[in-house]
Amino acid sequence: MRYLITGGAGFIGSHLSEALLERGDEVFIVDDLSTGSVENIRHLKSFARFHYTFDTIQNRQVLAELVDESDVVIHLAAAVGVRLIVESPVRTLETNVYGTQLVLDAASKKKKLVFAASTSEVYGKSDKVPFREDADLVLGPTTIGRWSYAASKALDEFLALSYWKEKRQPVIVARLFNTVGPRQTGRYGMVLPNFVRQALAGDPITVFGTGQQSRCFCDVRDSVEAILRLLANDRAVGEVVNIGTDHEISIEGLAQFVKERTKSESPIVFVPYEEAYEPGFEDMPRRVPALEKLERLIGFRPRTALESIVDRVIGHRREKHVNEVIGKAGSAATSGDGPTAASQIASD
Repeated sequence: MRYLITGGAGFIGSHLSEALLERGDEVFIVDDLSTGSVENIRHLKSFARFHYTFDTIQNRQVLAELVDESDVVIHLAAAVGVRLIVESPVRTLETNVYGTQLVLDAASKKKKLVFAASTSEVYGKSDKVPFREDADLVLGPTTIGRWSYAASKALDEFLALSYWKEKRQPVIVARLFNTVGPRQTGRYGMVLPNFVRQALAGDPITVFGTGQQSRCFCDVRDSVEAILRLLANDRAVGEVVNIGTDHEISIEGLAQFVKERTKSESPIVFVPYEEAYEPGFEDMPRRVPALEKLERLIGFRPRTALESIVDRVIGHRREKHVNEVIGKAGSAATSGDGPTAASQIASD
């Protein structure tokens, strides 16, 4: 099979590419590198079945060619991360809504299956936990920019389902709940990589708000497995499905857990939302998925323990730090300046 992944150089996209290539599929990715990274896919370039295009999905000609080359489209390209959403609401809306419409339109010409990645954010301020796929969505006011992302992804879902109902364009919509793992960046507000980075550096571990808000963290390997199983199941077409784990932990609890797993002396400090983001920022106290529909459709639910998830992120961060030190030392050695790689590593 031939798969096109939009946003393929991103965190989840790179892991999906890896899984598809390992099982023998051909993978095409397109990414404008606004939040993705060449580093995420560098190890995949040796595969003859891996093809990458660095461009925006708003380039209709490029998108049409890539869709035509593929059997299935996995649409992950989106503005992601709370910080990016708050700081760039126009980009959030344009990227998410217009980009999704372009993908659906291109795929519908030849009825290529589209997997549309949505988010738990669409449940908004609902207090009916766990969140079921057919539950009401409760969004905040339009004057609070934080809700623009949830609204844009909800509109993406409406678009995808409308293409299915009106044009019989096959689609699968999945709401992802806090997928985490190696290669995820904390640059746009993702909590776990930020906590790990701070703990390993000995910096204060910054918890926004009271820290009593809770989340469920799903290993990216489990999310990838669920996505691939859904793609292989005709009964998933036209459906909206949660992907995540229902193991809940408070953000303060996660900070403490990361501190313990890293054996860090970092203090845990609390930062008010209005300082971290913007005045009037709202957050959800709990976000827990109902997983019965996912398990019924594919006979699988994510189960990776939080210990394993956190340890993998810690290991990745430590390895990345060592590689960065070696790279800097190598550059210094080439120029004739600075210590050798061995002495630099020893001093860090």
